[in-house]
Amino acid sequence: MPREAIKKLYYSIGEVSEATDLKQYVLRYWESEFPQLSPAKNRAGNRTYREKDIELVNFIKTLLYEKKYTIEGARQKLKELQDNGLALSILSLEDPIPAPPAAVVESESNIKRPKSSVSPQAAMTPASYKKFLVNLRTELKQLIELIDS
Repeated sequence: MPREAIKKLYYSIGEVSEATDLKQYVLRYWESEFPQLSPAKNRAGNRTYREKDIELVNFIKTLLYEKKYTIEGARQKLKELQDNGLALSILSLEDPIPAPPAAVVESESNIKRPKSSVSPQAAMTPASYKKFLVNLRTELKQLIELIDS
Protein backbone atom coordinates (compact mmCIF):
# COMPACT_ATOMS: atom_id res chain seq x y z
CA MET A 1 0.00 0.00 0.00
CA PRO A 2 1.63 3.29 -1.05
CA ARG A 3 2.19 5.82 1.69
CA GLU A 4 0.40 8.53 -0.32
CA ALA A 5 -2.82 6.53 -0.05
CA ILE A 6 -2.97 7.03 3.72
CA LYS A 7 -2.35 10.41 5.34
CA LYS A 8 -2.27 10.36 9.10
CA LEU A 9 -0.31 11.82 11.98
CA TYR A 10 1.41 8.67 13.17
CA TYR A 11 2.63 5.55 11.41
CA SER A 12 3.64 2.21 12.90
CA ILE A 13 7.05 0.72 12.23
CA GLY A 14 5.37 -1.82 9.96
CA GLU A 15 3.81 0.92 7.84
CA VAL A 16 7.12 2.80 7.64
CA SER A 17 8.91 -0.42 6.76
CA GLU A 18 6.48 -1.04 3.91
CA ALA A 19 6.52 2.57 2.70
CA THR A 20 10.33 2.85 2.68
CA ASP A 21 10.98 -0.74 1.54
CA LEU A 22 13.24 -1.35 4.56
CA LYS A 23 13.07 -4.14 7.10
CA GLN A 24 11.89 -3.25 10.60
CA TYR A 25 15.17 -4.35 12.17
CA VAL A 26 17.01 -1.90 9.87
CA LEU A 27 14.84 0.95 11.15
CA ARG A 28 15.50 -0.08 14.75
CA TYR A 29 19.25 -0.31 14.06
CA TRP A 30 19.28 3.14 12.46
CA GLU A 31 17.67 4.55 15.60
CA SER A 32 20.73 3.40 17.54
CA GLU A 33 23.14 4.83 14.95
CA PHE A 34 21.49 8.18 14.15
CA PRO A 35 20.52 10.33 17.15
CA GLN A 36 18.29 12.47 14.90
CA LEU A 37 16.06 9.45 14.26
CA SER A 38 14.10 8.86 17.44
CA PRO A 39 10.41 8.23 16.86
CA ALA A 40 8.15 8.66 19.86
CA LYS A 41 6.64 5.64 21.54
CA ASN A 42 3.02 5.26 22.58
CA ARG A 43 1.83 3.95 25.95
CA ALA A 44 2.20 0.38 24.73
CA GLY A 45 5.85 1.07 23.83
CA ASN A 46 5.29 0.90 20.06
CA ARG A 47 7.19 3.32 17.85
CA THR A 48 5.07 6.05 16.29
CA TYR A 49 6.69 7.66 13.27
CA ARG A 50 5.64 11.07 11.99
CA GLU A 51 6.10 12.41 8.45
CA LYS A 52 9.36 14.12 9.45
CA ASP A 53 10.68 10.80 10.77
CA ILE A 54 9.78 9.09 7.50
CA GLU A 55 11.51 11.85 5.52
CA LEU A 56 14.61 11.37 7.68
CA VAL A 57 14.50 7.60 7.09
CA ASN A 58 14.30 8.19 3.33
CA PHE A 59 17.16 10.69 3.55
CA ILE A 60 19.34 8.21 5.45
CA LYS A 61 18.38 5.49 2.97
CA THR A 62 19.49 7.73 0.09
CA LEU A 63 22.78 8.51 1.81
CA LEU A 64 23.56 4.88 2.51
CA TYR A 65 22.15 3.03 -0.49
CA GLU A 66 22.33 5.50 -3.37
CA LYS A 67 25.20 7.80 -2.41
CA LYS A 68 27.18 4.91 -0.85
CA TYR A 69 28.00 6.68 2.40
CA THR A 70 29.20 4.68 5.36
CA ILE A 71 27.16 4.87 8.57
CA GLU A 72 29.78 7.25 9.99
CA GLY A 73 29.77 9.40 6.84
CA ALA A 74 25.97 9.61 6.87
CA ARG A 75 26.02 10.50 10.56
CA GLN A 76 28.51 13.30 9.81
CA LYS A 77 26.40 14.58 6.92
CA LEU A 78 23.28 14.73 9.11
CA LYS A 79 25.21 16.50 11.86
CA GLU A 80 26.64 18.97 9.34
CA LEU A 81 23.18 19.78 8.00
CA GLN A 82 21.81 20.10 11.52
CA ASP A 83 24.67 22.38 12.61
CA ASN A 84 24.12 24.63 9.58
CA GLY A 85 20.39 24.77 10.22
CA LEU A 86 19.64 23.42 6.77
CA ALA A 87 16.64 21.26 6.02
CA LEU A 88 17.29 17.70 4.95
CA SER A 89 17.37 17.76 1.22
CA ILE A 90 18.58 15.42 -1.44
CA LEU A 91 20.03 18.51 -3.12
CA SER A 92 22.56 18.81 -0.32
CA LEU A 93 23.98 15.43 -1.30
CA GLU A 94 25.84 16.78 -4.31
CA ASP A 95 29.20 16.73 -2.56
CA PRO A 96 29.41 13.82 -0.14
CA ILE A 97 31.54 13.80 2.97
CA PRO A 98 34.14 11.09 2.58
CA ALA A 99 33.92 8.35 5.16
CA PRO A 100 36.58 8.59 7.82
CA PRO A 101 39.44 6.21 7.12
CA ALA A 102 39.84 3.04 9.12
CA ALA A 103 41.99 3.43 12.18
CA VAL A 104 45.49 3.80 10.82
CA VAL A 105 48.28 4.86 13.09
CA GLU A 106 50.48 7.41 11.37
CA SER A 107 52.49 10.29 12.59
CA GLU A 108 50.94 13.65 11.81
CA SER A 109 53.90 14.64 9.63
CA ASN A 110 53.32 11.64 7.30
CA ILE A 111 49.69 12.45 6.62
CA LYS A 112 49.09 13.81 3.14
CA ARG A 113 46.18 16.21 3.14
CA PRO A 114 44.04 16.44 -0.01
CA LYS A 115 43.49 19.78 -1.61
CA SER A 116 40.06 21.03 -0.62
CA SER A 117 37.59 21.69 -3.37
CA VAL A 118 34.92 24.25 -2.62
CA SER A 119 31.40 23.15 -3.51
CA PRO A 120 28.72 25.62 -4.60
CA GLN A 121 26.90 25.04 -1.29
CA ALA A 122 30.06 25.80 0.71
CA ALA A 123 30.44 29.12 -1.10
CA MET A 124 26.91 30.13 -0.07
CA THR A 125 25.99 31.45 3.33
CA PRO A 126 23.46 29.39 5.27
CA ALA A 127 20.87 32.14 4.77
CA SER A 128 21.36 32.31 1.00
CA TYR A 129 21.36 28.53 0.72
CA LYS A 130 18.12 28.35 2.69
CA LYS A 131 16.60 31.01 0.41
CA PHE A 132 17.72 28.99 -2.62
CA LEU A 133 16.07 25.86 -1.24
CA VAL A 134 12.83 27.70 -0.38
CA ASN A 135 12.66 29.12 -3.92
CA LEU A 136 13.37 25.71 -5.37
CA ARG A 137 10.61 24.16 -3.26
CA THR A 138 8.16 26.82 -4.47
CA GLU A 139 9.08 26.12 -8.09
CA LEU A 140 8.71 22.38 -7.58
CA LYS A 141 5.27 22.84 -6.00
CA GLN A 142 4.24 24.93 -9.01
CA LEU A 143 5.44 22.20 -11.35
CA ILE A 144 3.48 19.59 -9.41
CA GLU A 145 0.36 21.75 -9.66
CA LEU A 146 0.88 22.05 -13.44
CA ILE A 147 1.28 18.29 -13.77
CA ASP A 148 -1.77 17.56 -11.62
CA SER A 149 -4.04 19.96 -13.51
